[in-house]
Amino acid sequence: MKGAGTQPRAGTRTPRARGVTGTRRSVAAGFLLPALVLLGALVVYPIGYSLQRSFFDRDGNSFVGLGNYVELFTDDTILTAVKNNAIWVVFAPAVATALGLIFAVLTERVRWGTAFKLIVFMPMAISMLAAGIIFRLVYEQDPERGVANAVWVGVHDTFAESSGFPKARPLPVHPLKAAGDGAYLTKEPVRAGSPARLPLVGVAPAQMPRDAKPAKVPDAPAEGVSGTAWLDFTRGGGGRPNAVDTQELGLKGLRIEAVKDGKVVAATTAAADGTFVLPAAADGALLRLPGSNFREQYNGVDWLGPSLVTPAIIGSYVWMWAGFAMVLIAAGLASVPRELMEAARVDGANEWQVFRRVTVPLLAPVLAVVLVTLMINVLKIFDLVFIIAPGSAQDDANVLALQLYRSSFGTDADLGVGSAIAVLLLLLVIPVMLFNIRRMRREGRR
Repeated sequence: MKGAGTQPRAGTRTPRARGVTGTRRSVAAGFLLPALVLLGALVVYPIGYSLQRSFFDRDGNSFVGLGNYVELFTDDTILTAVKNNAIWVVFAPAVATALGLIFAVLTERVRWGTAFKLIVFMPMAISMLAAGIIFRLVYEQDPERGVANAVWVGVHDTFAESSGFPKARPLPVHPLKAAGDGAYLTKEPVRAGSPARLPLVGVAPAQMPRDAKPAKVPDAPAEGVSGTAWLDFTRGGGGRPNAVDTQELGLKGLRIEAVKDGKVVAATTAAADGTFVLPAAADGALLRLPGSNFREQYNGVDWLGPSLVTPAIIGSYVWMWAGFAMVLIAAGLASVPRELMEAARVDGANEWQVFRRVTVPLLAPVLAVVLVTLMINVLKIFDLVFIIAPGSAQDDANVLALQLYRSSFGTDADLGVGSAIAVLLLLLVIPVMLFNIRRMRREGRR
């Protein structure tokens, strides 16, 4: 006979407990409901509609099945976008993560590490739009406007002699003729005692040496050949061709060679007033102005050309996101036990071995978080490519997100193809997200 005070069996819940649990679930569902409604309206419904729309033509009236997906892998423009997206996914996250790791490790050893981290992280405060405008100017072809080419041209000109007078040339009435490879040669041999004339035109005022002086006819030397190389042009008109006028300037630095039987027997450069003197060996020789005097000035690298536009834009992305990677990795590095590093040093490991065999393995979870986050981010890259790539190179820099925009909007829009690209992007992001979720669950079980 059961008494009145008999306890319920283990594992069973009383009606009161079941009521409390049900109330808690109702409260939880009530709090989650607004978020679920927004998630369904802003995420689930658009995904479902895009999937449905991808099976119809551009007008949405005719069912085309997988026709839009076939076009993704047959259209050259879209294939370029897929290829560029692969380049982005492979290189951009890896480079940004590697730089973030290097910065995080090195800044631990300097007093001004905090200030350096602040400077590196600062680009994260700039929007993609602003960063795109900045780097569009940085990559400007003109060295006087583009910082990248200004630096590149400066380094180039330090180790390679630049042209003094690009596009300079003689007139038909001048005593000079073309000699091949951009060089010019006198029509007649020069003689001692008779000053040689080397007039040229086509030199812009900005390209004239700042310390150029009015040209003059030199005195005949005791031995050797003398002459004048000058800009045979008078501002405002006037002046006589083949004659040195008072307002005409000497071509300072112009290289002049005396040639006999195809060999250079003497060489010199013109002074600030254009005068020059060659030794007696030049008597009876032809004077040659080498093509190095007239070649086009080096204007740097075409950063936004078809071959370099994608690496250039990736560089701007790394500039922005290396700081993000550095901050996360530095936070993980702060939790690494210092005893392990000191033990490795005591055992004889050098700093590189400590970094490779202790620091990096302990930071592997943090590095995975940063790498996966950046991979998801670059799959959706749009702003930088749209702003930095000029119209002439936008097809070469094309990525899937940009192609999605171009296919979905504009006068020649094809919403069927655009929806197919959106579904493709989703399919590319899902494996990365699943990997991240599985990694987080493994970390949670530890």
